[in-house]
Amino acid sequence: MAEGRPKTLPVLPWMRNPVDIELFDNCPLGFIPLLDPRLMEALQKMDIQSLFPVQVAMWQETIGPGAFERDICVNSPTGTGKTLAYALPIVQILSTRKIRCLRALVVLPTRDLALQVKEVFDAIAPAVGLSVGVAVGQSSIADEVSKLIEHPRLDMFSAFDPEVWQTKLQCSVDILVATPGRLMDHINTTKGFSLEHLCYLVVDETDRLLREAYQSWLPTVIQLSCSKNQAGFKEDEIVSSTLNYLTTIRRGGVERGFKGKCYPRLVKIIMSATLTQDPSKLSQLDLHHPLLLTSGDRRYKLPEKLESFKLICESKLKPLYLVVLLQELRGEKSIVFTSSVESTHRLSKLLNLFGELPCKVKEYSSLQHQSVRSKRLKAFREGKIEVLIASDAMTRGMDVEGVRNVINYDMPTYVKAFVHRAGRTARAGNKGRCFTLLRKDEVKRFGNILSKAGMLVCNVHPLPANSVERLRPVYSSALEKLKQSLDSKRGRKYSVRLNSAEAGEK
Repeated sequence: MAEGRPKTLPVLPWMRNPVDIELFDNCPLGFIPLLDPRLMEALQKMDIQSLFPVQVAMWQETIGPGAFERDICVNSPTGTGKTLAYALPIVQILSTRKIRCLRALVVLPTRDLALQVKEVFDAIAPAVGLSVGVAVGQSSIADEVSKLIEHPRLDMFSAFDPEVWQTKLQCSVDILVATPGRLMDHINTTKGFSLEHLCYLVVDETDRLLREAYQSWLPTVIQLSCSKNQAGFKEDEIVSSTLNYLTTIRRGGVERGFKGKCYPRLVKIIMSATLTQDPSKLSQLDLHHPLLLTSGDRRYKLPEKLESFKLICESKLKPLYLVVLLQELRGEKSIVFTSSVESTHRLSKLLNLFGELPCKVKEYSSLQHQSVRSKRLKAFREGKIEVLIASDAMTRGMDVEGVRNVINYDMPTYVKAFVHRAGRTARAGNKGRCFTLLRKDEVKRFGNILSKAGMLVCNVHPLPANSVERLRPVYSSALEKLKQSLDSKRGRKYSVRLNSAEAGEK
């Protein structure tokens, strides 16, 4: 292979002929065929007047000519509207359901992301009479059970019969948004919780969910939802004459191994901004004749209107460079990424010991209780907090309107991390900037990451002359205060351990 020529990708046969999402344009709601008027009204209340390309492509492969005949894998940049892309067709199809039971399951790796996705479903599902539940461990499992499981009224003849009571327990939601761990808790312990009627499984942030086993949730869900019954939505129920605006552009003809096969009852929708091409990982999904929707011919893609800058700094003075940059950004909504939860906590405490910051800086990490994170994220969305400091795990997939800047305090290790971080800004066609603080020995490696992400230009961002030196005395004072704070915390922990040991001896 000649030097500089791209590697032959993708690997699997079904990944070699993807549908290019970029061939679609935004489509006004009034031109979306078969869209339920109630859903159109709900979308307009969300200030949505048209669908983005990924949403249009998904609509045609689900409600349109594609008619959910294949499992769908979407590899699209962050901020392109992937959540609504699967939420809208699922809600549209389930709007005709006659009996309430669990028919759609959306699985995400973190509580924060799951709660964000539930908000999208909550905005459209009630308009057509559908109920949405959540299972993320935010509250006790008993509280979740009370909201997920319906206890019907019993007549006088069955009131004292425990067998009748148990058989009448049933799920009270049509759509469930869940994290894997809490989902398995309900599967294993919650009476009346069943996947036997499940029609649609969405695996969002697929790469992360496949990388971590999470109590073997995926094979369990697939096994429990297997059935000989067919999906309740057939292609011949689509009125083709109404599809004048949307037409499928994927190649026609029957492909090998597909002719004459009935549709599986469980339709899978796979979503990622950095979809893996590893056959061993993808095989876990047990995909049925999958169709790949992707943006262009590049595996990793950054938002179209993203500008990227690098700051070359001395390692020991890196916090100072960050402070100067934040002063320059003057309170613009920003997310600062670190390499770990510990770094997030330490950097947040250090920045709050500076007296010259023009913005409110807060930590956003797994060290905090879910309720604290939710309040902090709400304050960030409302502009009451200008800067959030977080690690990759906490903000992957997070959608906050108006994030102007992403700052890589610690350089991302892999191109996937860079893509996910940068994707927190320049979302939905807006402009955004990504700043990366680098030591001199990191510049070459960072260049390789940018190259894989398709970014050819990354200018050096100059800081005002002497701005770093001017803050050295303040920095030294802040470091000393941080050291005292950490020493005091360690001392309290040691004292607690010592008292516990003494109490044990007594």
